Amino acid sequence: MGTGKRGLMATAVAVVCAVTVLAAPGTAFANPTPSPTPSAGQTLAPAKDLEAVRKKLDKLYRAAARATDEYNAADEKADKQSTQVVELAKKIVKGQEKLRKLKDRAGAAAAAQYRGGGLPPEAHLVLSDDPQDFLDGAGRVREGHHATKGMLGELTRTQEDLEQYAKDASAQLKKLQAGRKAKAAAQKKIEKQITQAEKLESALQKEEQDRLAELEKEAANKAQTAWLDSGILDEIDGKATEQGKKAVKYATAQIGKPYQWGAEGPKAYDCSGLTSQAWISAGRGIPRTSQEQWKQLRHIEVQDMRPGDLIIYFGDASHVAMYVGDGAIVHAPRPGRTVTIAGAGSMPILGVVRPDADTGADTGADSGTN
Repeated sequence: MGTGKRGLMATAVAVVCAVTVLAAPGTAFANPTPSPTPSAGQTLAPAKDLEAVRKKLDKLYRAAARATDEYNAADEKADKQSTQVVELAKKIVKGQEKLRKLKDRAGAAAAAQYRGGGLPPEAHLVLSDDPQDFLDGAGRVREGHHATKGMLGELTRTQEDLEQYAKDASAQLKKLQAGRKAKAAAQKKIEKQITQAEKLESALQKEEQDRLAELEKEAANKAQTAWLDSGILDEIDGKATEQGKKAVKYATAQIGKPYQWGAEGPKAYDCSGLTSQAWISAGRGIPRTSQEQWKQLRHIEVQDMRPGDLIIYFGDASHVAMYVGDGAIVHAPRPGRTVTIAGAGSMPILGVVRPDADTGADTGADSGTN
């Protein structure tokens, strides 16, 4: 890979990626120049101490990311369960109305029999002296028997349906309550991790916070450099499908908007909220969470990925980003950050998944791990 691919400033590359991502592939997302060293006279905590803080913050925010996935999954389940409860309630109302009408019909039939002297139709038939009346009456008796039997059968079935609807509704309500508890527990986890991280950061001096941000960039740049040095980018030349272009266009249009856990836009996003909404905008619904995106979408080898594909990060699939081409991704990183362009190799890659069904000229593989 040429030296020109690794000599650009990170900020320049971010602008290029954001503006030209839908055009033909250009300069790769390359290694930025080294971060400037602090000027003389600055009093900073020892580098090893700040590095320990950086690792602690990374651990806290990753725990928050896992809890966010739990929250989003519980929220999605709660929505589905609420819908199911509402549908069952509608069925119960309709069933009760049907049961009332059937009971009214049964009551009318009983009243008619009473008005006939309390004798069943068969008795009236036997007492008839007119042969024609007897024959006509026999036919009506048969019809009446069929109608009564049918009505009683329908009455029984309706009652059974109502009982089943009630059982199903009760079961769904229990699941809904459990889902809400899981959602609340996940929310507590998120808030706890973020509060600890914010407390840790706020204890630092302004100069230390700036240096910490530099350390974060350096760690990401080091990982990206190692990824690029593997030569992987020379193998990646997939072209985006029309759906992929639409998804990338949506995702890159959100650059600068804040990260917010559980958010799906339009003002803020979490990582999987961004990727799922981007693909919805392209006409393809995908799972809401990064873990379900990893489980349910088709796995692609890293070297076969193309713009619009999703890169899943970390062994627990707790983060997701969208590949936009030229070795870059767009993603919602974590609390306190905004949607941004970053290096595709700046975090440990678990694998790549493809949302759109159209494979184009590329050949997908069964496994996306590298």
